[in-house]
Amino acid sequence: MLIRLLLLWTLNSLALVAVASFVPGIHVDGFMAAFIAAFILGLVNTLIRPILLVLTLPVTLLTLGLFIFVINGLMFWFAGSILRGFVVDGFWYGVMGAALYSIFSWALSSAAAQLLVRKHGKHDTDQF
Repeated sequence: MLIRLLLLWTLNSLALVAVASFVPGIHVDGFMAAFIAAFILGLVNTLIRPILLVLTLPVTLLTLGLFIFVINGLMFWFAGSILRGFVVDGFWYGVMGAALYSIFSWALSSAAAQLLVRKHGKHDTDQF
């Protein structure tokens, strides 16, 4: 379990470094800064995001779910504002960064799960 958590954390850190290389308004000062930022993003998305989703449910329903992009962007921008070594220059960079971060994290996690399936020869859906 701990190894799985560290692997996911490392993959999310790599995803954050990749996002910083694609989005000009997002800056990460090295892998250690990305590692810490991935941890903070995980905490923010686990603790604060669900509360915001519930509070903004009417707006989210009116926009057919598009307001979730705003929430994700705000969470990404917030994490960039409280950390050293991880900077998000503005709200729209936060929205773009959050979207790319989700895509990259998903792709890396899926690739890692496929490699583990090939290595161990069994399919375990609870791996990631």
